[in-house]
Amino acid sequence: MDIFTITSVLVFLSAIFGYINARFLKLPNSIGLMLITIVFTLVVFAIGYVDDTLINAERYIITQIDFKSVLLDIMLSFLLFAGALHTNFEQLRVQRWPILVFSTLGVLVSTFLVGTSVYYLLQILGMDIAFIYCLLFGSLISPTDPIAVLGILKKAGAPKQLETKIVGESLFNDGVGVVVFLTIFQLASSTEVAVSPLEILELFGVEVIGGLALGLALGWGTYKLMRSIDDYDIEVIITLATVMVGTLIAQKFHLSAPLAMVAAGLVVGNDTVRNSAMSATTETYVDKFWELLDILLNTLLFVLIGMEMLVLSFKTDYIIAGLMAIPLVLLCRYLSLLLPIKFFEKRLDFVPKTNLVMTWGGLRGGISIALALGLTEAMHRDVFLVITYIVVVFSIIGQGLTVGKLVKRVTT
Repeated sequence: MDIFTITSVLVFLSAIFGYINARFLKLPNSIGLMLITIVFTLVVFAIGYVDDTLINAERYIITQIDFKSVLLDIMLSFLLFAGALHTNFEQLRVQRWPILVFSTLGVLVSTFLVGTSVYYLLQILGMDIAFIYCLLFGSLISPTDPIAVLGILKKAGAPKQLETKIVGESLFNDGVGVVVFLTIFQLASSTEVAVSPLEILELFGVEVIGGLALGLALGWGTYKLMRSIDDYDIEVIITLATVMVGTLIAQKFHLSAPLAMVAAGLVVGNDTVRNSAMSATTETYVDKFWELLDILLNTLLFVLIGMEMLVLSFKTDYIIAGLMAIPLVLLCRYLSLLLPIKFFEKRLDFVPKTNLVMTWGGLRGGISIALALGLTEAMHRDVFLVITYIVVVFSIIGQGLTVGKLVKRVTT
């Protein structure tokens, strides 16, 4: 099958599964699509014992898609720009310091807590895996996924200041998490040549600061172009070009494309730029275009996540490790947020039990799976991929279905 055929099949499945969810289940799209796709794949598995035509076709489609490249190099930039474009900039400005700490220090602390706890868990289960690889797992599972968080929180009815903290943290810690992962990945890969602390700091700094600087420059350039004309068709295309060209530039110079797109989206989407650069018609078309693109890519993403179970090695030890990792990952997230929340809650308006809601509402998603798929066999890819998949599925379905009830309980 060629790329067009594979894409057509995925869009067709997404449309059918989306219809079933909207017509019968009425769950948030990310949850409903993943749940239906997993059930569909399990049914295909069962049919495979009688006739393997369907399972071979589905497995072929998955093997033809480089999920890591498709998500991290292409889809993620569009999804993060769309998410940032519709984020309340004023609320984000007010909550900027806790969001900054959550998305940087929080990710680093969680990485080491998860890595250490999973290292000892695997030792207890008889799997002798080096600490550096467990740390690598900690870095890929610690960032919360804005793609999963955004859609679910909108339906949860969370107070704006709480929603801003969770969404803002997710937008930024995604980019930071990818950089932390790449840094530890380089350390884990450098078995012959030692990597100095200065080189690590330089890699981290270039990725993060360079990515943010690029994003601010792209956002400013987009604003200037849109302000100089009044043509909604062309202005929509300008925003699209910003994301596509900006991603290419970031990849070319080894900057963080996710952070660049978040920064660009926040600049273009804030009220000051909207009021001075966009007419009412342009604003409507820009918003609707990015909402539609966001929905389409989200739909495809969660169908792909559901289908990824076909490439996993479901060994008993791996499944046990994955199930035991769920409470460990949640506990580590809770602990990583504890001190920052205690520090800021007296200075800013924090709702009751913010730590509990942020822990349970900090969902993991496709980014964690994509990073796990990027591990090598020497890094024990199979075991960490299964653990990651189990944590992500529980996060999106288990936490996603109950976070709304938790929000209502603690805020009423």
